[in-house]
Amino acid sequence: MNSIKNHENLNQKKVLLRLDLNVPLKNGVITDQTRIDKILPVINFLIKKRSKILIISHIGRPKGKINNELSLKPICENLEKKINKKIKMISGDIFKLKKEDFFKDPDNQIVLLENIRFYEEEEKNDTSFSKHLAGLADLFVNDAFSCSHRAHTSVSKIAKFLPSFAGLQLEAELSALKKVTSEIKKPITCIIGGSKISTKIGIIKNLIPKFDNIIIVGGMANNILSHRGNQIGKSIKEINCEAIIDEIFEISKKHTCNITYPEDVSVGKNLDDNRKIKKLNS
Repeated sequence: MNSIKNHENLNQKKVLLRLDLNVPLKNGVITDQTRIDKILPVINFLIKKRSKILIISHIGRPKGKINNELSLKPICENLEKKINKKIKMISGDIFKLKKEDFFKDPDNQIVLLENIRFYEEEEKNDTSFSKHLAGLADLFVNDAFSCSHRAHTSVSKIAKFLPSFAGLQLEAELSALKKVTSEIKKPITCIIGGSKISTKIGIIKNLIPKFDNIIIVGGMANNILSHRGNQIGKSIKEINCEAIIDEIFEISKKHTCNITYPEDVSVGKNLDDNRKIKKLNS
């Protein structure tokens, strides 16, 4: 996928921009703005190029149904303040929207569509849905690196129906990946997090021969802690992954790669509780 930086003329082009604005919300308040900050470069780049920007993103897992608690409205308001520019948010039915419905006001440069996962077709990688989305713009830019492993309509299939380009963040992340795949300089350590170990087993198996150390954190670490006989309470854990964990440690021994996981944990009755640090055996 070509970089959007290499596009010759973006002036007045309608750009369908896929972002990852899936930030944590608590009572409608954003508790971590990191993902919003990361997409500011591509927004500012397109603004300077005088593009017409149509943003699509998601938050949470509404499972194809409208859920007001998972509205992008708080994100829209936050983004407006960061770029000091008005953003028009559209909550209406996407299927009723047409390309000419956007940017009727010449001063209106940015439009944000409501949570794309309010539509069940999104997670089905639906062809007709992707064609409809493609019909809303002149070109497609993917700057949602953390979503790009998913075969969802606004990430995957839409690229078949529009000229498609990599955003600035996506390009930066791919460059970083090259450093751990084809431009490795040892000694080197990799930190891997997330909730599911099964979705990352292929990555881990490929990295073990190339790395000196792999540190497993987050929900993935709970699987190892539990597999090693430790109590993890109500913490997130993936079922039926014992064989995967055994395979990881077997491969690591063959390649003298050290697998590290937590020696102590933060314990509380719930996420709002005053937590305590405890060793695994307590």
